[in-house]
Amino acid sequence: MVSRDHDASPAAGLYNICYVNAFQAQTDANSWWKTNHPDLLLHDAKGNLVVDKDWNEILLDFSTAQKRAGLTAIVGGWIDGCAAKGFKGVEPDNLDSWTRSGGLLTKAQAVAYAQSLAAYAHGKGLAIGQKNTADLGAASARQIGFDFAVAEECADYNECGDYTAVYGNNVIVIEYSQSQFTKACNSYGSTLSIVLRDVDVTTPGSGSYVFKSC
Repeated sequence: MVSRDHDASPAAGLYNICYVNAFQAQTDANSWWKTNHPDLLLHDAKGNLVVDKDWNEILLDFSTAQKRAGLTAIVGGWIDGCAAKGFKGVEPDNLDSWTRSGGLLTKAQAVAYAQSLAAYAHGKGLAIGQKNTADLGAASARQIGFDFAVAEECADYNECGDYTAVYGNNVIVIEYSQSQFTKACNSYGSTLSIVLRDVDVTTPGSGSYVFKSC
């Protein structure tokens, strides 16, 4: 299987998962959001945009049912494209953005928004995966309706079992260091899909490209 951005085309002969940044704005899309949907960007009490400084991504505002509906319509358009291209699943990223919102967003709001995205994806015949956020919990994961999980560095954070407790073997693990990759393979290599990748997830031929599997 492979995960590719929703702007890309699926790879022939593989199970393709479509990546969408559903909870934050991609850095190169900031101007588009500011121009077309400024009301769906999260602002603090002073009117300043709330930014995930690690990735320089503006948080999306899913604090109300109306805003969640607006965001679902936008992301739903991307999901439409994923389905039309032949992707089989969708991977909405930054589910945990509420933890970076300074208390402006809540877990309950994130769950409600994710539930809306899951219903939309299922309506298009696509599976949908939980991306990271081990502290989401089994009850919330089941409420949302996720079908699988994509877990980055779960061996590093000792979280792999949190995902398998909910999704069984339907967990895709990505590690970014050899030591944690080895740890993941020793613990789960016979049951889960586990790969070692370079942090920037580059393509073959680049000087930093890394890919290994158990």
